Amino acid sequence: MGLLHGTILDATSGSRINAKVHVLNAMGNFTHPASALLKHGPGVPFFFSDGEFEVKVPRGRTDVLVERGTEYEPARRVVEVPENGLVDVEIPVRRWYLPQESHWYPGNTHIHYDDKETRPDERLAVDCSVEGYNVTVVSVLDRRQLPYASNKYPIGVMNEFTTAHHVLDIGEENRHYGEKSPWGMGYGHVMFLNIRNLVQPVSRGHILTAQFDPDYPPLCFCCDDARDQGGVVIWCHNGRGMEAPVAAALGKLDAFNLFDPFWMDPEYDLWYKLLNCGLRLPASTGTDWFVCSNNRVYVKTEQGFSYANWIQGMKAGKSYITNGPSLDLRVGDREMGETLELAGSSNRRLEVEARFLSWYPVDRVELVVNGAVASAQTWPEGVREGTLRHAIEVGADGWVAARLWGNARDSFGQSVYAHTSPVYFRCGAAPAERAAAARFFLDSIEEALRWIDTWGRYNNDQQRQNVKDLFRRGREVYAALAVQRP
Repeated sequence: MGLLHGTILDATSGSRINAKVHVLNAMGNFTHPASALLKHGPGVPFFFSDGEFEVKVPRGRTDVLVERGTEYEPARRVVEVPENGLVDVEIPVRRWYLPQESHWYPGNTHIHYDDKETRPDERLAVDCSVEGYNVTVVSVLDRRQLPYASNKYPIGVMNEFTTAHHVLDIGEENRHYGEKSPWGMGYGHVMFLNIRNLVQPVSRGHILTAQFDPDYPPLCFCCDDARDQGGVVIWCHNGRGMEAPVAAALGKLDAFNLFDPFWMDPEYDLWYKLLNCGLRLPASTGTDWFVCSNNRVYVKTEQGFSYANWIQGMKAGKSYITNGPSLDLRVGDREMGETLELAGSSNRRLEVEARFLSWYPVDRVELVVNGAVASAQTWPEGVREGTLRHAIEVGADGWVAARLWGNARDSFGQSVYAHTSPVYFRCGAAPAERAAAARFFLDSIEEALRWIDTWGRYNNDQQRQNVKDLFRRGREVYAALAVQRP
């Protein structure tokens, strides 16, 4: 057996940096140091390296692939290893994207470590660093008191993992499952960021907690508790869950996690409908169990990086989600999260521009207006940068967003993807799509009210009445929207 010794360097500075490494020996087997932490998730297997590694491999051609987050180009080397002896290889990795230079800062708003993780501190440190996050949020959760590894951490920012360029926040996933619930997920679940204290109950209902635990309180009550202590509320996995339209209508949410951790068409359909109802919901994302995908949310803050500035940018809608490509959107002189006030204006022609950069080729970019594709451009051969421009005439309120796809797949096996938060425009009239979207949520709330009456478990009638009153308040919002005319 030969010995392969590798050193990973930043191509610009020449300094040693950590990364994840795939070594494929001459026999076609993935090889790694015995004590190394391994990547979680689908696709190509990797082990984590602090910038230097040694592996024993048989004689022959050995393939080494190094990756560091999504902002560095993957680096590959093929080396010939003798039957005995040492081979040294230096592997420089080069940045193709420098988001911080344009005030964009990546984060992951949804991570847990399960009960089988035995080295959470090591994994947490290497995940944050190798993925290049500026913000990492790990959330405690409760599923029948299973000893999830990430539940060991105290709520709040962890100073031992926090630097001037990275913040690690321990938040909370507050959730509910309900048997035979209309949407299959009970009330749903939300993420709390930037909280000082645990919001109780973390979970409710007999499926998640104990046999006789009630389906109470609803998530909205806990959202209020989180907000009272300065917290941020992000709906998890987008619209799945009965309480999503209620929480959105009553202003309980600061953002929506989409692409979390994978693409699912129904989630975007629900998000678009909520946007069509005039509800402002920035896009966010995470990876859920471990870092099982390249998903990240980029947030823009002109004031320099801090957690407070990052949160402010997120709540303002200055965000896009991606598993690699960068994507920027402008409508006239407005950026993501901003609004064009057009009431009384004689010029309602909007010049829309979407720009992208990507390491993996992009095949299609689309501009979405009020949930429908208004313009698209396709590159069958794939391109790594491009611009899509389109002019639209508007006569009612609405929103514009950009999204892109690529047929190439990253090392997690996902095709490349990105989606911006919207730019909004206001003309003083309801869009044609609003009434239909509102009726959709009216129907879903009626279905939820039937579940509360027939399947919901409560300790007393007052609890049931409190939940019904909450859902009825949400229903009132959509009822008013359903009768608005363009």
